[in-house]
Amino acid sequence: MQTSGSRRAHKLGDQIMRITAQLLATEVDDHRLAMVSITGVRMNKDVSIAEVLYSVPLGSDPAEIEAAFKKSTGFFRSQVGRQLKSRHVPKIIFKRDDFLEEMVYGQPDQGD
Repeated sequence: MQTSGSRRAHKLGDQIMRITAQLLATEVDDHRLAMVSITGVRMNKDVSIAEVLYSVPLGSDPAEIEAAFKKSTGFFRSQVGRQLKSRHVPKIIFKRDDFLEEMVYGQPDQGD
């Protein structure tokens, strides 16, 4: 997915990130998503797809969390559309952000 660098895309991405994080903290009752954090949102060039990045807590099953997000995608999209008051709501895709895990936990020391 080619990401957009426009100001509009960044502003919309920030709004979507704020709304999804708020919904995750207050509205979603799925125990699999209890400790998940939203780390960012990337918008494509025509602002029709929002890729929501999330981090997984240590010790949890990433496959279960992915399944929970797939199940609740419609809820998130409808709530984002309602709060944005926009005629066009981008398709929301949840994608695991493993940057922190790779940088902090994944790489053993290379020095001998």
